[in-house]
Amino acid sequence: MSMRIAHLTSVHPRDDVRIFLKECQSLVRLGYDVHLVVADGLGDSVQSAVHVHDVGKPRGRLSRVFQVTSRVLRQALALDADVYHLHDPELLLICRALKRRGKKVIFDAHEDVPKQILGKHYLPVPVRAAIAWSFARFENYVCTRLDGVIAATPTIREKFKAIQAHVVDVNNYPILGELDPPAEAGPRGKVVCYVGNIAAIRGIQEMVQAMALTRSGARLDLVGEFSELTTLQEVRRHEGWHRVRQCGVLDRSGVRDVLAHARAGLVTLHPAPNYVEALPIKMFEYMAAGVPVVASNFPLWMDIVEGAKCGVCVDPLDPAKIAEAIDQFVTQPEMGQEMGRNGRLAVLSRYNWAQEEQKLDQFYRRLCA
Repeated sequence: MSMRIAHLTSVHPRDDVRIFLKECQSLVRLGYDVHLVVADGLGDSVQSAVHVHDVGKPRGRLSRVFQVTSRVLRQALALDADVYHLHDPELLLICRALKRRGKKVIFDAHEDVPKQILGKHYLPVPVRAAIAWSFARFENYVCTRLDGVIAATPTIREKFKAIQAHVVDVNNYPILGELDPPAEAGPRGKVVCYVGNIAAIRGIQEMVQAMALTRSGARLDLVGEFSELTTLQEVRRHEGWHRVRQCGVLDRSGVRDVLAHARAGLVTLHPAPNYVEALPIKMFEYMAAGVPVVASNFPLWMDIVEGAKCGVCVDPLDPAKIAEAIDQFVTQPEMGQEMGRNGRLAVLSRYNWAQEEQKLDQFYRRLCA
């Protein structure tokens, strides 16, 4: 009988790329009995051999943290899994209950949460610092008692190595072939794109301002959902908005089609503490699709982009520099094609999920030995 693995999330959608498409699907291929507990209100189902269990959609943030967390725990215990793989910081609250029943419990650290809290500019600085410090203490206390930690980046891995012996980075790199341009795709137009969650701290205001400064006639295809209604209202009033096509949330084939027609992909996130050392999946997906990148000039990102010769890095707070980079790719398509090829080669040789799947396999083998 195969070992039963239960992935738990109270926040992420059931088709989350990292959780479902990569980790759950990889564990199915490796022979595990895989279950996924979610809170989206869409009901139970079986998708690609993964058993999805829905505990109901929360009514708000407090409901998610307290009521939904309790429902996730009840469903988790009903599954009687051998290993519980947790994906949200608030689910650290249920680790003790799972460990008391002799279960193996691991935490998947998608973000450096204390740094993420420090980047919340709507909170006063002393309040931010106090919350970040308190959560760091809580996180350390719980994670020292777990059976392992999976980190989404090497930087997060190094943080946890100080308190946890069984830790590995499983980077959120693209699945080979998933975003290859379709054979029938025509020539790339005067289009650049952004794919992902849309927020002020992710640079949407500067991107829209940059579109008003471009001289090449470029259009921005915006794929994703605004996390702040006020930000959407603000950018819609800007003159650059008439050069934006709002695509909304798309499935993976829709994302592939947008990338197939783009001259460049934007990933100009602000220099928040949680972003400077992050590895944004959108950057590597652009590379996988043969799309050159316009990225923030963080040292780590510059090492990747300039090392692979797959794009340019700019000050993410300077719309004029973003506009200049956009015009460069629109007016010099040969340069963009070469950088796009370089990005694909880098993904094929290094930045791909196949290599990360091997690390996930080794982690679980050691965990279950």
